[in-house]
Amino acid sequence: MRAAHGCRSVNGIQCLVRRSRSKRGRPPCRHRTAALPRAARPPIPVQQPVQPRLASTRPETPPEGLIALRHSSSSADSIYPRPLEAYGWTPELNDHFASLADASCVPGRVTRVDRGRCDVVIVDGDSDVTVVHADTGPVADSDPTKMPCTGDWVGVSVSAAGTFVKALLPRRTAMVRSSASQRSEGQVLAANVDTVGVVVALDTEPDLGRIERFLALAWESGAQPVMILTKSDLSSDAESVRETVEQAAPGVDVLVVSATTDDGMDILAAMLTGTSVLVGQSGAGKSTIANALLGGSVMEVQKTRSDGKGRHTTTTRELMPLPAGGVLIDTPGIRGVGMYDASDGLQQTFSEIEELAEECRFRDCEHVAEPGCAVVRAIEDGMLQQRRLDSYRKLVRENQWIASRSDARLRQDRLKALKAQGKEGMANMIAKRG
Repeated sequence: MRAAHGCRSVNGIQCLVRRSRSKRGRPPCRHRTAALPRAARPPIPVQQPVQPRLASTRPETPPEGLIALRHSSSSADSIYPRPLEAYGWTPELNDHFASLADASCVPGRVTRVDRGRCDVVIVDGDSDVTVVHADTGPVADSDPTKMPCTGDWVGVSVSAAGTFVKALLPRRTAMVRSSASQRSEGQVLAANVDTVGVVVALDTEPDLGRIERFLALAWESGAQPVMILTKSDLSSDAESVRETVEQAAPGVDVLVVSATTDDGMDILAAMLTGTSVLVGQSGAGKSTIANALLGGSVMEVQKTRSDGKGRHTTTTRELMPLPAGGVLIDTPGIRGVGMYDASDGLQQTFSEIEELAEECRFRDCEHVAEPGCAVVRAIEDGMLQQRRLDSYRKLVRENQWIASRSDARLRQDRLKALKAQGKEGMANMIAKRG
């Protein structure tokens, strides 16, 4: 079972930064001129360093007020963008950014995404940052999971021709759900996240199945989930609800907080280190919690409807630095929480069932009525809830169905690409023949 903080490959993007390996020099060739006297040997040509060919739109000097990195194989030759440390910049990111081929780029982090464009925080001067609105066209991809999202680190080119995202740096983690489209595609909710705060309001009955969905996606991302039960000032039975939620969240801290009375907020603030994202239904209190953590009315807040359903206050994912350090991503209310390649996350979310399954007599036991089933025996003995097993089966089936559809879509896309290449090759051949 994978550790919660382990780096791994996420959606085809390499999570670990691979440093370039130094190639050992080849042994010198024994050339025929080696037998000639030194004076008779032809002079050895001196190879001049190859200067990179730059696009004509690149300015001669870095944009005014921006710190540009000199791109080389060594991070020591680059200027470290220290102001970005408040947004999560690390020496590892600096090393990787220095290896980018496009020397016109400066590093930045995506704070907000719109259709085809995104807000990116970059360095402005020696000790300040600024936000630019960049076009994502140069990195457009048919796979939505490979497009820039909130939390991504990118390379941005700023010139008179415009501001463009030219490169997407590898992600450490990515929280992905299945999109609402019919193509079984993934949608990245947030990237490079360390902590996922699943926000649930205490003034309504908690939906344990939805909580388990959020936890599966959080574990799958590689981040550490934490349950945040809000509006404790509006609940008379907060402790009982916490015990119920703890049964659906093994291995996860469950905090009871109130942004109105400040109850538990100091503990929550201490837990949200690095990059944290708040997820949950509309009306759960995410924006209220975000304002309390940010120390002001940064996010717009609306009252919950009379029927208990939330109003969509936050309309897009936004990244903001926290006063005590770290950054926070607030997300809009999420209604659909579909599985997307979350096998490891499901194993972590239902860890007690996975452990019991190891004791079953048959390796392919479906935990229904097979003899020697340890899971069924645990339910009969009152050690496991039937609801947990039903939820586990449902999410596993859904995850397998999404995976099969995704594989079929990939095969179909490859077939279309091959057909397009064939048509292009045929057209070129006909054109050559005249």
